[in-house]
Amino acid sequence: MSHKFHLRVYYEDTDLAGIVYYANYLKFVERARSTLVREADIDQNEMKDKLGVVFTVRRLQAEYFAPARMNDELWVETTVHLLSGARIVFNQDVYRDGVMLFSGIITVACATLDGKVSRFPAEIRAKLAKADL
Repeated sequence: MSHKFHLRVYYEDTDLAGIVYYANYLKFVERARSTLVREADIDQNEMKDKLGVVFTVRRLQAEYFAPARMNDELWVETTVHLLSGARIVFNQDVYRDGVMLFSGIITVACATLDGKVSRFPAEIRAKLAKADL
């Protein structure tokens, strides 16, 4: 199963050549992950304030295949590749009209507020495990 997040490319997303600036794909996939987490009934502010932990990107692999341009309608398809006690590996692909433009593998860890790696709290891991992707 996968989660789909739809978005439109705005002028602010593009560079001088009129194509989506490469770093903005990372923003697109971040928004998609944040939406997936929210839809899994995880409040990241509450997670930080009550449990003292946050999500943090640990590793990123990215490949760019074709450019997106202003006003394009895109979607980000997110799948959970691995869910362990201390990390989640997401596969995230960005598409336009069924054509893959970007592909990323993002490893997200759980960290305490002072930056130390931590295991996911059981309630957070359970919500992620049962998320209807």
